[in-house]
Amino acid sequence: MLAQTVRLDMVRSRLKKTEPIKLLGQVTRVVGLTVEVQGITARIGEVCLIKVPREDYPVYAEVVGFKERDSLLMPLGDLKGVYPGCAVLPTGQALTVSVGEHLLGQIINGLGQPFEGHIYNEDGQQYPVDNDPPNPLKRKRIKSVLPTGVRAIDSLLTCGCGQRIGIFAGSGVGKSTMLGMIAKHGSADVNVIALIGERGREVLDFIESDLGPEGLAKSVVIVATSDQPALVRLKGAFTATAIAEYFRDQGKDVMLMMDSVTRFAMAQREVGLAVGEPPATRGYTPSVFALLPKLMERSGMGQNGSITAFYTVLVDGDDMNEPIADAVRGILDGHIVLSRNLAAKNQYPSIDVLQSVSRVMPDIVEEEHQNGAGQVKDLLATYQESEDLINIGAYVMGSNPKVDNAIKKHEQITEFLKQKPDEYSEYSQTMQTLYQLLAGGN
Repeated sequence: MLAQTVRLDMVRSRLKKTEPIKLLGQVTRVVGLTVEVQGITARIGEVCLIKVPREDYPVYAEVVGFKERDSLLMPLGDLKGVYPGCAVLPTGQALTVSVGEHLLGQIINGLGQPFEGHIYNEDGQQYPVDNDPPNPLKRKRIKSVLPTGVRAIDSLLTCGCGQRIGIFAGSGVGKSTMLGMIAKHGSADVNVIALIGERGREVLDFIESDLGPEGLAKSVVIVATSDQPALVRLKGAFTATAIAEYFRDQGKDVMLMMDSVTRFAMAQREVGLAVGEPPATRGYTPSVFALLPKLMERSGMGQNGSITAFYTVLVDGDDMNEPIADAVRGILDGHIVLSRNLAAKNQYPSIDVLQSVSRVMPDIVEEEHQNGAGQVKDLLATYQESEDLINIGAYVMGSNPKVDNAIKKHEQITEFLKQKPDEYSEYSQTMQTLYQLLAGGN
């Protein structure tokens, strides 16, 4: 009996060490962005290898859907050389990224792999790219201010550590420049910056001009340019979020910046349409609006550290109520609107403070600060209401004391809100300048 038990233990031990037989499938056809495969059993999100003869490396692809008994895959690389009959091998696992301190100062692609010329230590921990958001009952509340170094934000739209903010603007109004200012001067321990769907030319410009060596030293930059497959652009956003989650779980305060959510949504639209999903609002598929909260709810406060997130939204035709902008605004904890009119007047950063809001500001600043910010907004609103009369000379000073005060303070407020990209404004100095601006009263 003892001998039989020993033999059974030996058999169990050998079975555990053996690798199960993996069924190979084959490519049947490629339609648009999708690869149809027969003969495999793989789950949604599982990574597969498409073996291309006479090529050194296989093509990675992910299962995104099914059609009858066929699996639908989308490539995580170039499909060049793939033809019907190519062998397909499921890996049995979803995409992961190597995380660790070695990532700081590095520039990686949307799949978490280094670019040529940027070699880093690969002995990091493997971290899943797709994770669930933190339990809402275990999130800590936002209680502390996170200075950004940008006067207009710190004084009138104060951000909290662990807040999620959207930066809304049309093209060419200064979103990337503002992200660079916050990355360089912000007080976070680590910056994770995702450039999703950017032009290839703008990547190096952002890294060298906007971010600079000082900002890059404490940052991880994830790049998925517009020429990359739609799935790589999607994975770039999730890879960046996973890296931010890793550093947050180490107890650090992380600044996550993504430029832009709109191009992330466009990539998901491509995926949805390719697998047969019906278009809905302005051509966006329903999965786009389901995926946005899954991405953005992963940032914020955790049990240990925090992820303060800035997501840029490229609004279509400067329409702040277009579908993606409207959906994102409803998910986040505040929004900063950049105005093309202010940019045309040479006011940078071109933040329209009257259209912007920080939902956590009342909970994290002192009453004096809140009152001061309210007074500045009131002065700006009063001036804006009477601007046409003032410009044509129809307003007579002394007609309305409130308008008179708004006119006197307008130039000072405008100069206060202006800031050069390389100019740093320390938080206490910003507040002192704000109170001095309001001194003298009505």
